[in-house]
Amino acid sequence: MCHWRILYLCVTFNHDRMVDKTISTVPGYCNSLVTYSRFQTCEVVIGNVPMGGNNPIRIQSMTTTDTMDTMATVEQTIRMVEAGCEYVRITAPSVKEALNLSNIKSELRLRGYDVPLIADIHFTPNAAEAAARIVEKVRINPGNYADRKKFDQLEYTHSEYEAELERIYNKFSPLVKVCKEYGTAMRIGTNHGSLSDRIMSYYGDTPRGMVESAMEFIRMCESLNYYSLVVSMKSSNPQVMVQAYRLLVQVMKAENMRYPLHLGVTEAGDGEDGRIKSAVGIGTLLEDGLGDTIRVSLTEDPEQEAPVAIALASRYSERAASKQPFTEQMHAIHSVSGYTPYEFQKRESRETASFIGGSQVPRVIVDLSMLELKDPGVLSSVGYKYSYLLDKYDMSEQSVDFVYLGKELPSFTMPGNLKQIYNYQAWLNLTQRNNCHPLLTLSEYYAGQQKDTRLNFLRVVNEDLDDRLTKVCISDPTLVLILSTSSVHGMADQRQFFFKLLNNGVQVPVIIQRTYTSINTRYDPVSTFQLAAATDTGALLIDGFGDGIWLRANNITPSDITSTSFAILQATRSRISKTEYISCPSCGRTLFDLQETTQMIRSRTSHLKGLKIGIMGCIVNGPGEMADADYGYVGTGPDKITLYRGKEVVKKNVSSAQALDELITIIQADGNWVES
Repeated sequence: MCHWRILYLCVTFNHDRMVDKTISTVPGYCNSLVTYSRFQTCEVVIGNVPMGGNNPIRIQSMTTTDTMDTMATVEQTIRMVEAGCEYVRITAPSVKEALNLSNIKSELRLRGYDVPLIADIHFTPNAAEAAARIVEKVRINPGNYADRKKFDQLEYTHSEYEAELERIYNKFSPLVKVCKEYGTAMRIGTNHGSLSDRIMSYYGDTPRGMVESAMEFIRMCESLNYYSLVVSMKSSNPQVMVQAYRLLVQVMKAENMRYPLHLGVTEAGDGEDGRIKSAVGIGTLLEDGLGDTIRVSLTEDPEQEAPVAIALASRYSERAASKQPFTEQMHAIHSVSGYTPYEFQKRESRETASFIGGSQVPRVIVDLSMLELKDPGVLSSVGYKYSYLLDKYDMSEQSVDFVYLGKELPSFTMPGNLKQIYNYQAWLNLTQRNNCHPLLTLSEYYAGQQKDTRLNFLRVVNEDLDDRLTKVCISDPTLVLILSTSSVHGMADQRQFFFKLLNNGVQVPVIIQRTYTSINTRYDPVSTFQLAAATDTGALLIDGFGDGIWLRANNITPSDITSTSFAILQATRSRISKTEYISCPSCGRTLFDLQETTQMIRSRTSHLKGLKIGIMGCIVNGPGEMADADYGYVGTGPDKITLYRGKEVVKKNVSSAQALDELITIIQADGNWVES
């Protein structure tokens, strides 16, 4: 029996016991859960730009041109490099595109660009082997490469599963041998939506299945003494993506592996939503010190992706880099009661004032204390549009729940649905306190005799949680904590606070507050704020921590703060307030203009709150990659669109001119359409 098959039998078919044991008794997936420490992986050489080890986080993106159009691909690659890309990926769906990579590479070298090139392979082993002789790295998707994916419900016996792996090994090993011979690196890139039927039969559509899909190929590589590997676990759902990467590191660590990690949220979309969704997934892992290269997948020109990735990575360049070995000084996950990083579990909190905590959605607070509150029109920035003619407010799906007014009193009547927060002394002086609640400091809380009978906000930091405050949190049913931080690694500082609450059984609701006093102006200030806030608060919300968010930032408007807050809640699946678009970033396989099509679909469906629509440029990024979508719009040929309900094909080969109308008809027939 082959060495890799023995390894497979020892590890995979005992995987149930192995994973359970690993999660419960072995230290966690990162160096520390409460301080920042870069998780050190082994170095992999990719052309002249090594990755992993002590190297900086590398930036990359992917071309969208036809690979057979040599000059267009070269020109776009140059624009990407000028924008900050350190690696450039190019699709090679068949042998002819793979061979043309030689012409692209030669032209780039003639122009003085030696950027490492990566060939993107899905279904064609011959193309991968040809490309591996030319470029510095090949990317293969284990769910597509030599494996079967027909979205069938299949059952595999032990022997059938083993036979399939043997068949895959025979198809895959020639590529490994070529990579060894030519010094070519490889990314084993698992995607949530393209797991094979074989993996699905054993593990389902889960992070664990994603990990095992990659581990099978990694073990085959190691059996052939090939170690120039990078690994990724991509999903359009940041929650699934984060859990899969964490579990991957845990499993690799258990098998004495330390391969570099390529981070990315696939099909993130465009604009604000795409940036925030990417930051939630990528940023959460970067906060834990994981990640050696990142690609932000936006439905925009690829040169627009690099600045976003750079802005995400640059936050960590000034943090102390850890030189700890891979297996040392880990923080034990099992020491936190009721917490697991491998599956979502919302922290239990009591419901206060029938509005915050418990089963309520996370609440949004926006600071209006710096504005003149003389005109009700000022509230339009936080979702309350005032009609002067009718003297009434109209709420939107993104209307905030609280406004913080400090000591400022409005000179107009506030909407009945909008609650106000005042500094404690200002609140004491109010003659009418309906919908008005105090924000207290610790000293005011301990000294104050008069408090709100329903709802009191108490501003605290991590260090404040002592025995006295713990007892107060347990005994005062009106209390909600506003958790702020001034720590450089504020996410971990706030996460430690939640850990202490868990270990002490304290169920007080907690609002996560983050304040950004200086925004890096080298990049767009609003986008920089969005990326930072999505990372810092999203990393907590994605683990079930937080009953609301309160973002504050200099020179960022209340309108931008409001939309950012709701976008973070949407990306973490904490609170749904709009339609979600799972749109791929385009590549040389794309069969229509993705940016134009996405905007067209958005213009007619953006009012369908909670609906997820996948917009895919080709079948590779089709029913699999939009696994999380309710409906799908997939390019399947020139001017041909196939429409999906989930993974089910509803209509094939619809003309582009009619496809959106047909999609809307399907949504209407399902009873999911509402008029805007």
